[in-house]
Amino acid sequence: MREYFVPAGAGESEYDEKRSRFLGHVRFVSTEEEAKAFVAEMKKEHYDARHNCWCYIIKDGPERYSDDSEPQGTAGIPMLEVFRREGVTNAVCVVTRYFGGVLLGAGGLLRAYTKAAKDALSDAGISAVRRWTRVDVTCAYAALERIKGECAALSGTVSGVEYGADVTVKTLLPEEAAGEFVRRAADATAGAALCETAGTEERPVRIK
Repeated sequence: MREYFVPAGAGESEYDEKRSRFLGHVRFVSTEEEAKAFVAEMKKEHYDARHNCWCYIIKDGPERYSDDSEPQGTAGIPMLEVFRREGVTNAVCVVTRYFGGVLLGAGGLLRAYTKAAKDALSDAGISAVRRWTRVDVTCAYAALERIKGECAALSGTVSGVEYGADVTVKTLLPEEAAGEFVRRAADATAGAALCETAGTEERPVRIK
């Protein structure tokens, strides 16, 4: 399957600029209907705000946005660009603005909405959706950090560590990198590491 990226969870942010308060909200969604429902939920929750600007992007589906009465091009598109730059899909973002009485100008608005969306996405984290191979590596404690480093170098992630007489590092590797990781683990431990391939699975794994 072709790898793609999604929000790892729910994300929130808060940013103040010249007495205006910007609240960012990011969620993972599977469909446009879920995205619309979340936008409606945020509008209802923040009914007293001056603006509830939003955007969403659906894998193999539509991209939509709204400036919600802010000057055209200062809110929805900059928010959407945050997701495009990160390659993130299946995501919805609502940035709520409580107006503080001071006009920010087009440049100020663009920066504020971009920052609110970016900070909310950072809070949510990013997961890669792809086929992963699970490899459990049992080795001496002295080799633990080296094994972690070899995993990270191949765009893998450590899903857990079990401690006993030796240490077992539970890793998830991109399917095409699993063989190379086993070879590197053997080299790093002079052949002492015990590597067990525990199957493959398609799932989102947090990478940021």
